Amino acid sequence: MRAVLEVLSPGAMASIQDRGRFGWRRIGVPLSGALEPGWLRLANALLGNPEDAPAIEFLAGGLAVRAPQRPLQLALAGHFTAELRYAGGRRRIASWRSVCLAPGDTLHCGSIAAGRVGYLALVGLAVRRHFGSASTYARAGLGGVDGRLLAPGVRLSVAAGCSAGRMLWRPPAVDDAAIRVVAGPQDDYFDALAMPTLVGGAYRISPAADRMGIRLDGPLLGHRPDKGAEIVSDATVPGSIQVPGNGQPIVLLADGQTAGGYPKIATVISADLPRLAVMAPGRTVRFAVVSVAAAEQAARARQAELQALLAGIGPLFEPGEHDPQAVYTANLISGVVDATAADGSPTSADRSPGGP
Repeated sequence: MRAVLEVLSPGAMASIQDRGRFGWRRIGVPLSGALEPGWLRLANALLGNPEDAPAIEFLAGGLAVRAPQRPLQLALAGHFTAELRYAGGRRRIASWRSVCLAPGDTLHCGSIAAGRVGYLALVGLAVRRHFGSASTYARAGLGGVDGRLLAPGVRLSVAAGCSAGRMLWRPPAVDDAAIRVVAGPQDDYFDALAMPTLVGGAYRISPAADRMGIRLDGPLLGHRPDKGAEIVSDATVPGSIQVPGNGQPIVLLADGQTAGGYPKIATVISADLPRLAVMAPGRTVRFAVVSVAAAEQAARARQAELQALLAGIGPLFEPGEHDPQAVYTANLISGVVDATAADGSPTSADRSPGGP
């Protein structure tokens, strides 16, 4: 049985995204896909979806949706809270959990407390695919709902019904560590001070930040006069740090173009690009240069961290209910003495790590 999710308000730049369309950059089609693919996987895992299932990505909050006809289940991922409005009342709910909407219920996503990106996953979301992906690339009209950003009145076809709720016991932490980069491929186009300036200075994420890229405000990076500030256009990737003639770096993201004519001083490693991509305008960021081998190790470590988070998904409990995870891990028996012991010494249960 199918249900409908109606978009009441898309907030800022809400769109359908999955893990992206791979293998088409050679003909000029960007990767697109979730800015934070790990959070997309977590949102889908909360529902038992395939990890690459499409979901709604939104920036800065403000997304509001409604279940007009049949019950449906969704999941929230990101550092924000939401409000569930139903007949006769309303209730604030945290993110990193699944939510059941009864017919007539609405869900309003609040502003994002850390970063700028949130995800709303759905069971059985049916949307059109282009080049093997449902990810919206609005500049070319690919994927999503007719290749456009979501708008008020859009109705999405999803699976009807609800099941037992699930939540993430330990949400991802906000990490303030430096963003790691690998030098090049055109670091030889910059003067001797450019790389030390990039890694030694502090840059602010400007308001000119969208799914295509992030402009950074901070110390200028100088080009070598004999090479100039332009190159013959060549390939770019998400994470490329282009530096135009004004000396202010631009980091390309998921919707970034596949080729460009600005020299690239460095490339953000894949393990850190999602962390940079979800940072809000005004946030200060620092960079650190690492080797390719270190970048590969960081990618493996990120996958291990994500697997640990996925393993931490369990049954949902509402505020005021008993926390089953605490019950499972706590020592519930303490202060017990052995009646057969002459001195009333503690039992073996009382000597467990959780005892006094």
